[in-house]
Amino acid sequence: MLLHQRARTPRSIPLHLTVLAPLAALALLAGCTQAPQSNPLPAATTDVPPQSLSSVTVDAEAPTETIVTGLEAPWSMVRLESGSTLISERDTRLVKELTADGNLREVGVIGDAAPDGEGGLLGLATLDGATLYAYLTTATDNRILRFDLTGEASSYALGASTEILTGLQKSRVHNGGRIAFGPDGMLYATVGDASEPELAQDPDSLNGKILRMTPDGSVPADNPFPDSLVYSLGHRNPQGLAWDADGQLWASEFGQDTWDELNVITAGANYGWPVVEGDSADSRFTAPAYQWATDDASPSGLTAVEGTLFMAGLGGERLWEIHPNDPTVPSKGWFTDDVGRLRDVIPGPDGNLWMLTNNTDGRGDPREGDDRIVQVELLTTP
Repeated sequence: MLLHQRARTPRSIPLHLTVLAPLAALALLAGCTQAPQSNPLPAATTDVPPQSLSSVTVDAEAPTETIVTGLEAPWSMVRLESGSTLISERDTRLVKELTADGNLREVGVIGDAAPDGEGGLLGLATLDGATLYAYLTTATDNRILRFDLTGEASSYALGASTEILTGLQKSRVHNGGRIAFGPDGMLYATVGDASEPELAQDPDSLNGKILRMTPDGSVPADNPFPDSLVYSLGHRNPQGLAWDADGQLWASEFGQDTWDELNVITAGANYGWPVVEGDSADSRFTAPAYQWATDDASPSGLTAVEGTLFMAGLGGERLWEIHPNDPTVPSKGWFTDDVGRLRDVIPGPDGNLWMLTNNTDGRGDPREGDDRIVQVELLTTP
C-alpha cells in the first residue's frame, strides 16, 4: 500500500486542553469516536528545510546477509564504539553482545524483568558506552534502569544498577518500551497506554506519552510542561524513535484498527489518541506525517540514515523506506514476507543497515535459525 504523507506543520491544541499537572488538567473528550477514513490522505509538501545530506535507498541488486542467528524474541539493538552490538531479549531477560568478529555471548541477565505478553526486557540505550539503560516490565510496573557496563569488547558485563524511572503502568500489551538519547544528550522514552486509552490524555499519568529526562531521570528545565517528564502526549503504543539530520525527532506508533502512524514529534504537542486515530480535521491535535493501514505496518524500531528514515514493520513484515524531505519520492516497503516480522533497525557498521527479526515473539512464524540480524546494503541517491 502506498504510504500517505501529510504536511509536517504541527496543529496545536488549545492551552486549556494540553497543560499537564500541576497546571490545568487536560479536557478528555470521553466517549468521542471518529469513523475510519475512506479516502487516502492528499499528498502535501513539507515546511521543514531540506537536509543537506543525500538520501539513501535499499540496494535492490545486492543480496542481504545474515549476521547472526539463534536470538530469542529480541527487541532492541545498540551499537557501541568498540564495534560490538548489544541486543536485548524480551523473554529470556538477557542482554547479549555481538562482537565485531561475529561472536555472540551473554553480557548479563536483568533479573527484575518479568516477561508477560508484550512486556519483558525491551529497549536499550547508551550515552557514553560506560553505562547501559534498559526499559523493562517488572511484576509491578514498567521502569528504566541504568547499569554500569564493565569490561571491554568481547567481555562486557552488567555492573551495579540504578533506578532512573519507576512506576509506569504496565499491561500485557501497549507497554511502549523504546529508549534513546537525543542529540541534546537527554533520554527519551516511549510509553504505551497500558491498554487504558484514557491514560494518553490524563495529566496525572506518564502512560500514552513520549518522555524526556536527564540521564539521571530528572526533569529538564526546558521541558514543555513544568515539573513533568512529558514531552508529547496522546499516544497509543509508540515504539520507535529517531532524529533526522536536522535534529528533528520522529516516532512510530501502533494504531488500533484503522491507521498506524509516523509522527513528527514537537515539544508539548498532543497527537490525539484516543479521541482520534490517524489523520483528523480536528485542529486540537497534531496530525501524523505518514499513516498506513494497520495490516501494512505495525511499526516498531525506527532509524535515520542521512536523509532517509527506515522503519521496522511487525505485522506488515517489511522494512519501510521513507524520504520525508522529498514528497516526489514514494515511500516503499522492502522484503515483504521475506524475513518475517521486524522489530528493530539500526545503521550497520559499514554504511549498511541492520534489521532485527522478531518471529519468536509468539506472534510470528519462526523459520530455521530465527531470530536473526539481517544486513542490508544501501545506495546513495542524488
